[in-house]
Amino acid sequence: MSIPRFKVITSNSLELFEERLNAYLDQLDRDEMVVDVKFTTAALETSIEFSALVQTQKTESWT
Repeated sequence: MSIPRFKVITSNSLELFEERLNAYLDQLDRDEMVVDVKFTTAALETSIEFSALVQTQKTESWT
């Protein structure tokens, strides 16, 4: 059984947050699947912080 992996992605810019999240998901191996995503926002003094906790886990190879 494989060990779950976690990645925290944050940004004060929605566009940059989306870029970082997409870049992380794009680099996953073919046999690695997303198990869960937790998303939250936090109001800061002059902006909003977007955060995601992504849980992934390797699966057995299809070949």
